[in-house]
Amino acid sequence: MSSRHDVYTQVTAELVAAIEAGAGEWRMPWHHDGAAVTRPENVATARRYRGMNVLVLWAAAQNRGYNSGQWGTYRQWQALGAQVRKGERGTAVVLWKPVADRQEAGADDGQAAPGRMFARAFTVFNLAQVDGYQPRAVPILPETERVAHAEAFVTALGIPVREGAWDAHYRIDLDAIFMPPFSAFRSPVDHVGTLLHECGHATGAAHRLDRRFQDRFKQDWLPIEEACAEFTASFVLADLGLAHHPRRDHAAYIASWLALLQHDPKAIFTAASKAQQAADWMWVQQPQVEALAA
Repeated sequence: MSSRHDVYTQVTAELVAAIEAGAGEWRMPWHHDGAAVTRPENVATARRYRGMNVLVLWAAAQNRGYNSGQWGTYRQWQALGAQVRKGERGTAVVLWKPVADRQEAGADDGQAAPGRMFARAFTVFNLAQVDGYQPRAVPILPETERVAHAEAFVTALGIPVREGAWDAHYRIDLDAIFMPPFSAFRSPVDHVGTLLHECGHATGAAHRLDRRFQDRFKQDWLPIEEACAEFTASFVLADLGLAHHPRRDHAAYIASWLALLQHDPKAIFTAASKAQQAADWMWVQQPQVEALAA
């Protein structure tokens, strides 16, 4: 069984490689086109992967050119009558288990829970790495409908939004998001993506999730907060079937993100876990808590 340190290091290394590969174009593993590959799910359980596992599977798909979001362990594919091709390299994901329950289990969606937990790494393979499996068809909604749903999604959060600012930002003292005019954005998708990023910041307010990265990261807390907001927007946009494009104003954070990940393998787990918590909070605010297929 791998030690926790080994698990954190192994999973973080995959993400660091993807960040380094995309640094020249500011394209990170969490930037995506909203296609089905950006909603990774376990082929045996049909459950979506969550948190850090989503980032790792996005990175693997980006690095290796996969166009499917279906993943499974060698045995899970085998049980479905499929076969992982000889020589294929798998991707490590993390399954959290209670300390009192250390028996081996199949890889699932992998998210830390309250209480004493231990991290176990499992190797999964993408649909593109196997033979003998026919994936199910995924319905696609028109982009206009997906954008309209995303706008309604943001409205349901109840976070005040004021338009006309020079740049997009959230002010915690006013508990309000300030956005440039709609005309300042390249597309409706860019507008809603930026808005969801700022909503990600707003979830950290004391009367919402009371997120305080300052306690954990001291002077390095701001890049982690930015990463958390980016992950939150990416998770939600993927569920809504919309793209998440790079923001050049985050280019300055790339070096600091890499430095933190290389010196503190647990940092990205913390940011991803808090981002998943923020995304979950957003979905709970919706009239019906469900993700759209796209």
